[in-house]
Amino acid sequence: MDEDQIEGCVSGYLKEKGFTRQKGEELQRTNNNTDSSLQPDTVNRTQLERGFARYHDGYGKLRSWAYRSLDLYKPELLRVLYPVFIHCFMDLVAKGYLHEARTFFNSFREDHETKHLRDLQKLEGVLSPTHLEEMEFAHSLRQSKFILKICGHSYELLMQHLHSTQSTTIIGIINEHINFQVTTGQPSSISDDPEAVTLSGSIQDAANLINQKEMLWGLLDDLEDRIEKAGALLSDTEKGLGEAKAGEHDESKKRLVDGGKQGGSIKKVKKDKAGNATGKSAKPEANSISAPPCVKPELPLPIGSTELDLSILEDLRNRVQLSSVSLPSVNFYTFTSTHSSLNCSSISHDGSLVAGGFSDSSLKVWDMAKLEQPTSSFSQGWNDTSQNEQILGRNGRKRQYTLFQGHSGPVYATTFSPFGDFILSSSADKTIRLWSTKLNTNLVCYQGHNYPVWDVQFSPAGHFFASSSHDRTARIWSMDRIQPLRIMAGHLSDVDCVQWHANCNYIATGSSDKTVRLWDVQSGECVRVFIGHRSMILSLAMSPDGRYMASGDEDGTIMMWDLSSGCCVTPLIGHTSCVWTLGFSCEGSLLASGSADCTVKFWDVTTGTKVPRNEEKSGNTNRLRSLKNLPTKSTPVYSLQFSRRNLLFAAGALA
Repeated sequence: MDEDQIEGCVSGYLKEKGFTRQKGEELQRTNNNTDSSLQPDTVNRTQLERGFARYHDGYGKLRSWAYRSLDLYKPELLRVLYPVFIHCFMDLVAKGYLHEARTFFNSFREDHETKHLRDLQKLEGVLSPTHLEEMEFAHSLRQSKFILKICGHSYELLMQHLHSTQSTTIIGIINEHINFQVTTGQPSSISDDPEAVTLSGSIQDAANLINQKEMLWGLLDDLEDRIEKAGALLSDTEKGLGEAKAGEHDESKKRLVDGGKQGGSIKKVKKDKAGNATGKSAKPEANSISAPPCVKPELPLPIGSTELDLSILEDLRNRVQLSSVSLPSVNFYTFTSTHSSLNCSSISHDGSLVAGGFSDSSLKVWDMAKLEQPTSSFSQGWNDTSQNEQILGRNGRKRQYTLFQGHSGPVYATTFSPFGDFILSSSADKTIRLWSTKLNTNLVCYQGHNYPVWDVQFSPAGHFFASSSHDRTARIWSMDRIQPLRIMAGHLSDVDCVQWHANCNYIATGSSDKTVRLWDVQSGECVRVFIGHRSMILSLAMSPDGRYMASGDEDGTIMMWDLSSGCCVTPLIGHTSCVWTLGFSCEGSLLASGSADCTVKFWDVTTGTKVPRNEEKSGNTNRLRSLKNLPTKSTPVYSLQFSRRNLLFAAGALA
């Protein structure tokens, strides 16, 4: 509509109301005089103050009402505040109210620092409208929607409050950026339920598209053949030893028969393990769980020696079956007098070697068999310049450990090979080093990352290993090549941890962008994206059958994921600080977690994914039970390692 048409409509309206042309001209002159009397700065300032007041007052009323609500509904109503808060702030920035946006941000940020500190630190850097487009985190928030799980009663109360206050600004933000998932029944009593607040939009749509790709999560098909061969050799060995004994022929024959039966039972148990990693654990729903499929390795895996296979088989014979009523024994190694310089620790699969990475760029390895006194307390010592295994500590006693020097920066991660003959270390100097525990020397220095390397992990079969770095990439390496074989790029922030799948065909990476990704090692493509954490992911663990994955974050939340569907099975809530390490028992019936809150927790992962009726009515989403909490005196748990006999080893530095 042009100006002439607008003027005609206005004149017609004035005539209908009894205004003459002379009165209309006088009214127009009066209006022009009034407009000319107002300065432009005054008009802009008034509009700015009104715009800022709409956001500040609207959010303030919503916040006060939510905190004054009944305790029954308060946990669900408080979930609405954070999405409204960040979108009010970003709207003010987008409209150019920069000073007012900063005032609004500082006025209410304390309400959300406990759960969303890292998000607030990122948004604090938004200083202009262009930053909203350039910053990936802010841009993704603007393009996505929050999905809030809320019961019907809480939803009705919220709608009544919004209509009573007539706050059009807050109503517009909620309509545009929040989708409510209204549930029946009583409101949830868990204030920090990870499943209650999720993001949808471009990020979630992209993740759903990736999660449709084919993913083979089964075990290797040659595992059964190797175990059968080793079992036959072990049976023949026992038979030969029985026949070599002289005298007591009847007992010898009995021993031979028992040995043959035992060898056969070993093969059967091992076959069951290859078919179903839960083995013979006593769980009622074991029969309903299908056996994992057999897959072929995509990497040329090394062939283990017969002696190693026999050693593994011997461990399997002596393995303790764990369950919710039969928890493992824990052997805890405590580092003392580290002076806050211990960054990481790792334990070999049989618990015979313990390694520690330190801020002075050194790597130290303790051999349990060489310790003068069998104690689980280690002292770093003062003189680290010598490479002798026996070094005088602060109290004058000899400390037996091997000192590995070569890095030029703090050591952030260490990992033993499956058989303990090699150890890898990653450092802030952007390198990864391979050490021999038999020769006590550095063999290879791998260079390729552009920034500090946060984590490194050997594959379950050895020879290949994966690393993750501050450069937002993960890389696949082999021991015989100094250049990476694959580079996995896709995370939006640091890749903090990495873990191999049981069949060596995939690796999982956890990042500061709050996502976990699963990568195909052959193609380098991302085949799964797991979204649900609220803070950076610090630890990962794969179930022995390759069906599930556990991830722990900085807030203390552990999430169980189904690899085939890419969905969260359940969150595990119990820790109060960072979850630094996770580990599944050998048959997959238990999950152990170690945290900075100085505790080791055991979780029952055989209860299945179906929510019991009593828990569903109570709103409890913690479907996998916490079996036991083992507190240390004052030692954060750095690493956990289940041995092949299901003994749990743990390590940490005395605070």
